[in-house]
Order: sequence, then C-alpha cells, then structure tokens
Amino acid sequence: MFERIDYYAGDPILGLMEKYTADNNPKKVNLGIGIYYDENGVLPVLDCVKTAEERIADPIAPRPYLPMAGLPGHRKGCQELLFGKDAQILKDGLVATIATIGGSGALKVGAEFIHEWFPQSKCYVSDPTWGNHIAIFEGSDVEVGKYPYYDKANSSIKFDEMIAFFETLNKNDVILLHPCCHNPTGLDLTVSNGIPC
Repeated sequence: MFERIDYYAGDPILGLMEKYTADNNPKKVNLGIGIYYDENGVLPVLDCVKTAEERIADPIAPRPYLPMAGLPGHRKGCQELLFGKDAQILKDGLVATIATIGGSGALKVGAEFIHEWFPQSKCYVSDPTWGNHIAIFEGSDVEVGKYPYYDKANSSIKFDEMIAFFETLNKNDVILLHPCCHNPTGLDLTVSNGIPC
C-alpha cells in the first residue's frame, strides 16, 4: 500500500531543532523555532496559564464535543482582541471566526476554503516565508506567488514595494501576512521596524 508514496524528509526547521538538542556545545544558541525560552533554555509554563488551567479544572465538569466552529465565547474574544470591542465591522457582522488546531491547521482550513469557493484565486506569501506555508496551499491546489518583503541588504522590510505589489493583485487573490514572529526573518510589521501606522 505504501510502496508508491514518496519519502518525506521532514521539516528542515524541526530537523535543525533535533540537531540542536543533540549538540553538547555549551555556547550554542537556539535561533530555530519561534518559541519563548527562559534564561536556562527551558520552555516555561507562564503563571497566567497555570491560573487558567486551575480555573478550568475546578470544578471538574464533562467536556463534550465543541461546536464545529469552536467555543462561541472564545471566537468572540478573539475578534474583540484583534479588532477592538466596539469595532464597527464586528457590529455589522462582517467578521467570521473559526477555531482550528494551531496555525498550520488554520492555514489548511483556509487553503481548502479558497480552493473550494475561489478556485481562480492565487495566494501570495512573503519573500521569504516558512516553507510549509507554500506546501500547505499548493497541497490544496492553490497557486502560490510571492510578494516583496525582506530587504536583505538593509535588514529591513520592503514596505513601499509590498504595498505597491498588493495594489496590483486581482480582486479575489489572497495575501498571507504574518501578524507577528515573521518566519524566517523575525522582522514584523511594526512601527519600530519603520512601518507607518
């Protein structure tokens, strides 16, 4: 059954993390996966997470299947966090939110949605981007292109070029933005990186 399936070597970034873990050099520095570690290189459990988990567990109650789109209160909270509690687009019901299994899960759901309902659309990712972004969209038969993002010579964002490129896109084309922790450059669309508000 599996004889004709091509071998998948795995994600190169996760593979690099395995090599990092196996390396005994005391001066090594983790510049791999964008996860916060403490000064001892340990992934901490934040106090707010501990408090939230204690509240969830007390009292212990049944945990049935969630609604298909996720918990309504969680979805509403995400919308208010992103757009502001009194945002007009929320009042007008113009924002749809669903819960997914992590970022890659969200991208796969989005890619399948685009393929099904907007098959003529093309998805544009930053240049460079995390390789899995391209694989997820192409795996859903969505054509992928790149938009200008990283200026290697100046270690900055090509903001003006990026906006000019966006203005050339077709009506139903999709832009994949990294709201934070841009992978792999680490340069986010923030005022501190010279991006006008």
